[in-house]
Amino acid sequence: MANLDPSLDLGPELRGIASEKMTTGELLSALKAAGEATRLRLLVLLAAGELNVKDLTRIMGQSQPRISRHLKLLADAGLIERFREGSWVFFRLAAKGAQADMARAIVASLDLTDPDLERDRVRAEAVLRERAEAAQAYFKANAAEWDVIRSLHLAEEQVEGAVLETLGPGPFECLVDLGTGTGRMLELFASRARRAIGVDVNRDMLAYARAKLEASQLGHCQVRHGDLFGLGFADGEADAVILHQVLHYLDDPAAALEEAARILMPGGRLLIVDFAPHDLEFLRDEHAHLRLGLEPAHVEDWVTSAGLKLTSQRDLQPAQNEGAQKLTVSFWVAEKPGVPHERRAGSVALQFEGAS
Repeated sequence: MANLDPSLDLGPELRGIASEKMTTGELLSALKAAGEATRLRLLVLLAAGELNVKDLTRIMGQSQPRISRHLKLLADAGLIERFREGSWVFFRLAAKGAQADMARAIVASLDLTDPDLERDRVRAEAVLRERAEAAQAYFKANAAEWDVIRSLHLAEEQVEGAVLETLGPGPFECLVDLGTGTGRMLELFASRARRAIGVDVNRDMLAYARAKLEASQLGHCQVRHGDLFGLGFADGEADAVILHQVLHYLDDPAAALEEAARILMPGGRLLIVDFAPHDLEFLRDEHAHLRLGLEPAHVEDWVTSAGLKLTSQRDLQPAQNEGAQKLTVSFWVAEKPGVPHERRAGSVALQFEGAS
């Protein structure tokens, strides 16, 4: 979820004239829906990211039926949109059309230091902190077993073979693995990268990954503590970025992809590996999955909004005899437009010799 700072600037395009026009009826409906204090607060919250009814009732201190009624009015007017993931329904500001332009213009015109909006912001941040802490507690408890957990859904050797094939042989000057976890992607690409860096926010995970890399004598691979939404890399520093089984944990995948795109050099490649949509609720309840898989249309929108070009998408489906709870794994590759930077050559083979 994006920052709810009082200085939030939604961009000049959101304050301009709508790119599309509404009928008189549509305009009156939108104005009527927005013209109420609770619904204005909802628009501000949903302008910053995706939330469900449970989140919103906690933030705003109102009953679920009341919040649901307000959300329905906003959705019927086209100012917000809803989408279902398993038993949860998420809401967000409308993405396209004249109503979306109006919703963003309304939010951009508000003083976000208003006491009610400021109180909502503080409560929203508390809700998101709880989500993050629950996920981190899970990671901490399972750091040493994370590779095993990943293998529960589809044969790991199949997934890793597809990962290598999909991203390609390289060689890569600088490969960055975001949400590196145990560092397995660094190990997998060690022979294809001059420098490989894994980033994770969980220090227990990093300690485990670091120990594995040291045991494998992969000195050109390293891990760093960092935030996916504010990476400590220069613009265009990486020529390959991996997000392997990460996005389904995030409140704001689009923001993570924007940051990944920022650190990619022109011609650089982004690989996303995640589950296809599914209905296994226990992954949310027991394993901190916020999203039950990723919808291809959502991923395409996130990639495009980040300024990248989607170049391929494929699914790795389990065999019918692998069990009902085996999940399909999806792969997306996107490239950053522009002329690729010239890679340094000559010593790459020597650098990688014996690395794997």
